[in-house]
Amino acid sequence: MTTPPNILWLCTDQQRYDTIHALGHSLARSPNVDRLIDEGVAFTQAYCQSPVCTPSRASFLTGRYPRTTRCRQNGQKIPDDEVLVSRMFADAGYRCGLAGKLHLASCSDGRVESRIDDGYHDFHWSHHPQPDWPENAYTQWLTAHGQNWDDLYSGSSTGFVRQGVPAEYHQTTWCAEMTCDFIRANTGRPWFFSFNCFDPHHPFDPPPEYMERYDPAEMPLPKRRDGELDSKTTFQRLDAVWAHNSPGEFHTGAMTDDDRRQVAAANLAMCELIDDQVGRIMQTLEETGERDNTIVIFMSDHGEMLGDHGIYFKGPHFYDEAIHVPLVISCPGRFQSGLRVNGLTELVDLVPTLLDTSGLSIPTRVQGQSLLPYLTGEADPEMHREFVYSEYYNSWTHSDAYGTMLRTSDAKIVVYHGTDQGELYDLKSDPDEFENLWDSAEHQSLKLRMMQKCFDASVLSMDPDPPRLGPF
Repeated sequence: MTTPPNILWLCTDQQRYDTIHALGHSLARSPNVDRLIDEGVAFTQAYCQSPVCTPSRASFLTGRYPRTTRCRQNGQKIPDDEVLVSRMFADAGYRCGLAGKLHLASCSDGRVESRIDDGYHDFHWSHHPQPDWPENAYTQWLTAHGQNWDDLYSGSSTGFVRQGVPAEYHQTTWCAEMTCDFIRANTGRPWFFSFNCFDPHHPFDPPPEYMERYDPAEMPLPKRRDGELDSKTTFQRLDAVWAHNSPGEFHTGAMTDDDRRQVAAANLAMCELIDDQVGRIMQTLEETGERDNTIVIFMSDHGEMLGDHGIYFKGPHFYDEAIHVPLVISCPGRFQSGLRVNGLTELVDLVPTLLDTSGLSIPTRVQGQSLLPYLTGEADPEMHREFVYSEYYNSWTHSDAYGTMLRTSDAKIVVYHGTDQGELYDLKSDPDEFENLWDSAEHQSLKLRMMQKCFDASVLSMDPDPPRLGPF
């Protein structure tokens, strides 16, 4: 097949792996993502390279690790000499567009996110729904539709859940509308589009008509074990008491079980709205005849603790809830259908995969490994990487947290650098990561082996560029 494939990259914000029905949540309603899974390849062990937005996004949009991109923290700007995959496709003649969040630079205190030469021709920027900037394309859209943000977002709160805006005027809906408009406007030419909605990121505020579909009483409580914090680090114990929100904070110790179930229901409601908009976008692909020649990616930038281990949101945490993300790649005209790849996968693998599938060269600076042999069914779906690696360098709310994580199929280690603290889990006997074995005398040999692997990973993730030109 010689026709260049389109790229539709659907990226949600802070969505856990286990919020999709086909991936294991019996109460989730996700028929459209489920269909993508049926028609494509689901990577069931995909991990992000940072549990925080900016370093994760900088990583998977360049195919490079956070320490290599030098964009290691929320609030940092990605350096001008980093090259996004959108720029690579623009250079190859693709029309590139974005709707929603980019978050590769600071956009706090009324500051509009600055851009590098990112390759996006159509740039509908909305970091989050709040009208903190006149440049917020979503709030401009609301005004054009005769809506006032303050009126729409004045709903009441029930415990820790807020009443959101009607789905018709939601930021996720707006993102989908921009995506559909772009697809229709560019039919017949190769294109690359990034759909980056803000949901299901906190605050937990789904449209009321979606919240009504979920009975909080049916929601399972978060995974916690009495006394587990006794073996955890100060970073886990801190966030088990305070959850950092924007704006402000809430005290998780004040939450009742009813509150926790309400939040779980709200999270699923937000994910269902996303799923409905995915269906709307996929219908547009069908109507324009572009479905079989469009590589569709569905994923999230990182996870959400959602009360597991007593923690909400994110932070210097490498529990699977924070770093294990959904990843589905679908293109019926090119790839396998209904395939599950259970081998460990990193999000840095996406850039080389897209370049590989599109017949474009993979630059030496790219550190990921192409997934194309798995998409075509030529590689063993049970084995991709020996381990996955993730980093947290003073990235969000904890100024003293510098952590690296290495996970194999059987064990996980987290090293908090500059301290004597860390985490070690035997994932065979303790898949939910309740018992920290860092100080266990009988597990010191495992700790040493895993620490060596983690140290090796941190060194070997150094920038491969500039190339060596000779022996001296």
